[in-house]
Amino acid sequence: MTQIINGQALAKIIKNNITKNLIKLNQGDENCPQRPNLAIILVGKRADSELYVNLKEKEAKEVGIDTHIYKCSADILENEIFDIVIHLSNDDKIDAILVQLPLPKNFDTAGIIRAIDPKKDVDRFHPQNLEQLFKTCDHQHVIPPVHGAVLEILKSINCDLKNKQVIIIANSDIFGKSLAKVLTCEQAEVNLSHPEDKNLISLTKQADILISAIGQPKFIKANMIKKDAVIIDIGITKQDKKVLGDVDFNSVKDKASFITPVPGGVGPMTIAMLFKNTLELYKQRHR
Repeated sequence: MTQIINGQALAKIIKNNITKNLIKLNQGDENCPQRPNLAIILVGKRADSELYVNLKEKEAKEVGIDTHIYKCSADILENEIFDIVIHLSNDDKIDAILVQLPLPKNFDTAGIIRAIDPKKDVDRFHPQNLEQLFKTCDHQHVIPPVHGAVLEILKSINCDLKNKQVIIIANSDIFGKSLAKVLTCEQAEVNLSHPEDKNLISLTKQADILISAIGQPKFIKANMIKKDAVIIDIGITKQDKKVLGDVDFNSVKDKASFITPVPGGVGPMTIAMLFKNTLELYKQRHR
């Protein structure tokens, strides 16, 4: 029987540790508490993006991180978004900047991310941060939150990545390649694939760990996985008011050893790792 990995419980541990770290930082300075400041830019009225931003704002407050939310209409001019990003990059009060993705299609997403000060890029997808990630395995304790979530989830089940066969199925090359690099640094043997690859099943059936981030509900079936494989389901799709993952849980439940549920798996962990990055960027700026 597949064991379900409780992402919410793991996230709570991480967030509690962040709060403890903040309390230590504030000892002896009760009149001037030190609180990291996270700026979030939200463009448009996507229901899922609004939900994620509201969750981040609520949970950040509970952890001890101050948030500054910039809600912009979908018809805002692109140069105005650049102005906001540049302003926040130059604002000494702000420690971390997050642009909630996806942006509306008419915006230059890559250009807007490039405009963020790399030292405040909490998602770590600025070209300079990606270059650093690919160049070395020393990530200064700050990697993309989803990647950090994957590592923490595997750590929680005592999964040693050394020599493990890993398959990453992803639609985004940047996401897939950067996650592959992080796992390779842990001495895993990683294959990167796309959902339409002809050889996909032959790759997935050999994998000790399968990671899917494609946004196709119930795409991963039992016939695609190796017995006792670990399944990390990053994909999220809303369908008939339900939130579904890439994995058909009923199909794999008697074959996989561990699986992250959707919802309640990678999602809460990603938010926790976002806060962990925010604290680390704060500490790097104020050392």
